[in-house]
Amino acid sequence: MKKLILTILSIIAVIPLAKTQTNYSKINKENLIIKEWNTDAKTGKKVLDHITTYNADRKKIEEIEYGLSGQKWRKRYEYGQNGKCAKESVYNERNQLVNYKTFEYNKYGRKSVQYTHDARGKIISIKKFEYILSDEQQ
Repeated sequence: MKKLILTILSIIAVIPLAKTQTNYSKINKENLIIKEWNTDAKTGKKVLDHITTYNADRKKIEEIEYGLSGQKWRKRYEYGQNGKCAKESVYNERNQLVNYKTFEYNKYGRKSVQYTHDARGKIISIKKFEYILSDEQQ
């Protein structure tokens, strides 16, 4: 009887722990923040390396890269009515806008043109995307 009571008590004690642990196989990107840490092999010191943030629509809205002295750069993503990334803004370590990219998409939803603008809005480069199926894939 004592064994049965001890078994029941141990199961009851473990149930709250099981509920607090994250089931990583069920994580989706809805309102998710991912932090990446580097650990020095000699000292064991952890240093924040990168943070990626997703919104309620599971779309990436921000990335921040860090170095030993703090933030290196930050990118913000904005989405259009088609659900595709419409604008990607890049900021420096002082959170000043460096440049931004805007995008056009083809009828299949793939990027067709990328415009890179300086902080004042002047286009500084244009990249066009071409999609070609090789004979091997047909």
